[in-house]
Amino acid sequence: MPGYAQSPFWPRRRATFEVRVGDVGIGGGNPVRVQSMTTTDTLDTQGTASQIERMVKAGCEIARVTAPSLKEAENLAEIRRELRRRGIGVPLVADIHFTPNAALVAAEHVEKVRINPGNFADKKKFAVREYADAQWREEVERAAERFRPLVRRCKKLGRALRIGTNHGSLSDRIMNRYGDTALGMVESALEFLDVCEDEGFRAVVFSMKSSNAQVAIQAYRLLASQLEQRAPGAASYPFHVGVTEAGDAEDGRIKSAIGIGSLLEDGIGDTIRVSLTEDPVKEVPVAAALAKHCEAHWKLPRVNVPDPGAPWVEDPYSHRRRATRSLDLAAIALGGEQPVRVELDLGALPAQPRGLALRLQGELAPWRELACEGWLVEILDPESFARLPEFTRALAEAGLAAPLAVRVEAAWLATLERDAGFARAVAVVGALVSEAELVGAAQAAARLGIALEWELRGGMGELGALLDRALDASAGLGELLVSVDAELPVHAARLVAAHLRARGAADVPIVLRHRRDPARTAEASLLAAAIDLGAPLCDGIGDAVALAGWEDAGRALDVAYRILQGARLRTTRTEFISCPSCGRTLFDLEETTARIKARTQHLSGVKIAIMGCIVNGPGEMADADFGYVGSGPGTVNLYVGKQLVERHLPQAQADDRLVALIREHGRWVDPAT
Repeated sequence: MPGYAQSPFWPRRRATFEVRVGDVGIGGGNPVRVQSMTTTDTLDTQGTASQIERMVKAGCEIARVTAPSLKEAENLAEIRRELRRRGIGVPLVADIHFTPNAALVAAEHVEKVRINPGNFADKKKFAVREYADAQWREEVERAAERFRPLVRRCKKLGRALRIGTNHGSLSDRIMNRYGDTALGMVESALEFLDVCEDEGFRAVVFSMKSSNAQVAIQAYRLLASQLEQRAPGAASYPFHVGVTEAGDAEDGRIKSAIGIGSLLEDGIGDTIRVSLTEDPVKEVPVAAALAKHCEAHWKLPRVNVPDPGAPWVEDPYSHRRRATRSLDLAAIALGGEQPVRVELDLGALPAQPRGLALRLQGELAPWRELACEGWLVEILDPESFARLPEFTRALAEAGLAAPLAVRVEAAWLATLERDAGFARAVAVVGALVSEAELVGAAQAAARLGIALEWELRGGMGELGALLDRALDASAGLGELLVSVDAELPVHAARLVAAHLRARGAADVPIVLRHRRDPARTAEASLLAAAIDLGAPLCDGIGDAVALAGWEDAGRALDVAYRILQGARLRTTRTEFISCPSCGRTLFDLEETTARIKARTQHLSGVKIAIMGCIVNGPGEMADADFGYVGSGPGTVNLYVGKQLVERHLPQAQADDRLVALIREHGRWVDPAT
């Protein structure tokens, strides 16, 4: 079992001790706490207090405020006084970068101080240097001695401390030894933990944030595992979980749900912040929805899930797609080296299939750049089967031709003698389906020359046995896939992957299926789909994703591709890495992001980072093709990758110059008219 979770096949919360932040407890038996961060100028006492007041009314339990210098750190006292005058007792967190002296002052006025190991005592200039072991130890000790006074002050005052590593701001020292890796993030944090433990200080919360959901997941897992190795079996330090620079709108929510939701499904996370390039008040309900979704899974009665006898993934601390066989499904191949395919599950085939095809044509028209790579319909009776040819013709006439899959009962498939007219049969495997029916379905698939997908339906404790029966029935069948319909989609996908490996069938492709719950709101549906599909995808599981139950096919298709992009598996549009703004931001980040998006959102595959200041800007440039970073009031630095190419441009000129840079590097295409 992995060191970061009790089990990959059942959700249980990671054991942590409580850290008090004022009157709010993080970790232990407390619920997942929801945080957000102000975007106002910290010297604007009234404006900051008013924004915090709105955040608290929305459900924010802990509020973070930036303190970039001594004067802002000192003004935290005024903000606290104004909040008390308004009857608001929410705990405050001071966000510190580069200025240890400001941290010492801030600790006098807030309940928690957040520091970033990457810039608290070290520097980031992308300098390359080899460290001998003695030099390394000297640098570690130098950083420790710069950090120690803050630890002592927090201990004396009863303050909490967050050691918050950011992927985009790892120091040169860490980068030179560990590279731009999750391990580097963890080692950077543990150096500071050594100081805390040396001082007998345990009121520590950790974070491991990245704009790349895969990296964030890997770093949090690795840190949890390392902490478990330091104190086996003991309750450990709580985690603050988030995906930084997630962006705005649906992409920001999807990327956050993939990263945060994946970790919460493993029981990792005691307080969360969703970082959106929007009013911070809008972050709060998204975070609360993610916490509610996963906490409900933590509370489920434990079921005995038989150990498959094999791991579900090669390495849970890095990303690698499962190596699967490639299947030719009509005109589109699935599995192997193919991209993760997108299928839409349309439910039961209606009496008027041509009408359905015309409706799909209209709904998909706004999404011409996104290809539906498979259709699934459910056949409930012989009359429905007779309508399949009409539906296939209607799809082709509407310009929507794609491989067709049909969900059927295994017993019915076994009776099929003539040309099926579809590329894949999806046969349901449940406790009431007999061995004879399963064998008959597999023989029919071989006879008809179609692929067979076994859709397992059962409780978590039953899935292994269901898969065994399906594999036994279809032994020797090459065109084989598996999917699962279970209460815990993330854990079920892992269980199936592990069981396939244990049975010597690790190369069988897996289809990830998600059905929208009509009782959920639109936003809750978006978050649930992102978790259920994005978490396995970040584990390397999934050769196709299929969405069902969405009223609009174009909407479902768009969501599927956004999830694939958020999981870093398929890029079909511009990717924007934009920070959520704070008091350090040197321009209106929300308005600037919207303006740049309007000009560049048609550039498929181009990554553009929009950063309000230099805290994470240069580091995140390493993961972006082009960067737009605030360098001073009303001025912008432009980057190509890590390279600074334009310095202190007036913002009025920066947008045009960014577009010119994209053109100069051959990445520009004119938008379609």
